[in-house]
Amino acid sequence: MSLEKSIAQLLSKHRKTLSVAESCTGGLLAKRLTDIPGSSQFFKLGIVAYSNDAKQSLLKIPEKMLKDPGAVSEPVAKLLASKVRQILDTDFGIGITGIAGPGGGTKAKPVGLTFIALSTSSATFCVRCHFKGSRDKIRQSAVDQALTILIKSLE
Repeated sequence: MSLEKSIAQLLSKHRKTLSVAESCTGGLLAKRLTDIPGSSQFFKLGIVAYSNDAKQSLLKIPEKMLKDPGAVSEPVAKLLASKVRQILDTDFGIGITGIAGPGGGTKAKPVGLTFIALSTSSATFCVRCHFKGSRDKIRQSAVDQALTILIKSLE
């Protein structure tokens, strides 16, 4: 069974809802979730906040935070997750930010560096990952990891 089908079953079983704020994955997480028939029962909102302007205006990420520690950071991922969850008061919010490449990486923040956060009404936590491969592979890996994190929190 695919990760997204497992999510669909678990969220439906527990009557929980989900919203996501994606940056480097460009909507891939939302796409994979909405490929599941009936996903509107649990999936409420997906925002692709690719630019810093979008992160600021749609999700109220402070400009100062986008500059330091930067858009690709744990604090920003956590805010993406918590802010998107709050918009429609969903049970879970996922925030993903990273550098999918092939360019844009630095020594401090190399291509493949990704932060994936999960937010609930009681806590928000973040996982730092460093994926290898092509742009598509990095994005797929980030979505797989986000889905795996959510599955573990539901089991």
